[in-house]
Amino acid sequence: MATSQCKVCGNQYDKPLQVTAGGETGVYDCFECAMHDLAPTCGNCGVRIIGHGVEAGGTMFCGAHCASRQGVEELQDRA
Repeated sequence: MATSQCKVCGNQYDKPLQVTAGGETGVYDCFECAMHDLAPTCGNCGVRIIGHGVEAGGTMFCGAHCASRQGVEELQDRA
């Protein structure tokens, strides 16, 4: 049985995930490793942004609260 090596943790796995983002494909043994590699980090608190997040001036934030802590007041979590 053929296996592939996870790009993040190095685990050899026979049911890998292949994720293509931005024209590049990575091989992962689980969603957790894929998210660790691909998810952007908040420009204020540094957490991985797994949901939509918000963006201002090319910087991603986990929410409007973190954006406001960096001086971005025009973003809202709710309309």
